[in-house]
Amino acid sequence: MKFLFTGRSDLPLDRDAHSRFLPWLIAFMVFLAVLALAGMLILKGVAARWDNGVSGTLSIQISPTEDLTNDEIRLGETLKILATTPEIERYEVISDERVKELLKPWLGDIGDMAELPLPQLIDVVLKSGDRLDATAFEDRLSQKVSGVNVDDHQVWLERLVNLIRTVQGVATLVLLFIAFATVGTVVFTTRTGLAVHREAIEVLHLIGAQDTYIAGQFSQRALMLGLKGGVFGLSLGVPTIAGVGYLARRMDGFLLPSMQLQPVHWVGIAILPLLVAIIAMITARTTVMRTLAGML
Repeated sequence: MKFLFTGRSDLPLDRDAHSRFLPWLIAFMVFLAVLALAGMLILKGVAARWDNGVSGTLSIQISPTEDLTNDEIRLGETLKILATTPEIERYEVISDERVKELLKPWLGDIGDMAELPLPQLIDVVLKSGDRLDATAFEDRLSQKVSGVNVDDHQVWLERLVNLIRTVQGVATLVLLFIAFATVGTVVFTTRTGLAVHREAIEVLHLIGAQDTYIAGQFSQRALMLGLKGGVFGLSLGVPTIAGVGYLARRMDGFLLPSMQLQPVHWVGIAILPLLVAIIAMITARTTVMRTLAGML
């Protein structure tokens, strides 16, 4: 392991033209890995926040009519049914001001609500662990109150979570492809270096050098090049993530979810160059040992 911390080398690996491209290839791979990992972490956080905020909730809409008194009666009947439903923990009638805030991102500032007839909204929270058949509950309401619609958030939440998990799976595959590409690139570069320096390696064997000694020089070189390329790729990836997050924050929160990463996520992203460098080092050492065993 002393070769990892010293600059001594009996092989002129620094002058190999083929190894000069390795840091750039690793930088590109780390850049893609940073984006893929950040996307996975952001989607995971979004799914968790939506699951906590929406799971176990219902929305009830009561269509408006021209008779305001009738609307009040229908609302009262609906609230009575909600109060006698054992699966419901609490419910709240959404005020007109709150409705204005919800519609503002799409309709702008609404002056008089009377000019825009809107349904009365009731936000319903179910008891923890209880499930309520939204279709059966809507039929029950419709028997006593006309113009009632029940929106079960769990239906579209499950579809959304499935979509997020699919995207996360694709991002995971991207990370695996990046890892395989890194290994393949290091293997090709290392074998090329062994072929170029074959005569020098034979001389080292003649004077008593072990395979582990030669492998240490190649692995040291791969580690240094991996760190160099990894840090450069990270320096490109982090500003890209920050820029996307800045643009997302400038847009209205109703249109895009929060795309902020937690400190622990940044730590995971920051160690990517080190992980890639270690993979390059291990790959180079393994390649040299296997190649020398069959070559000499």
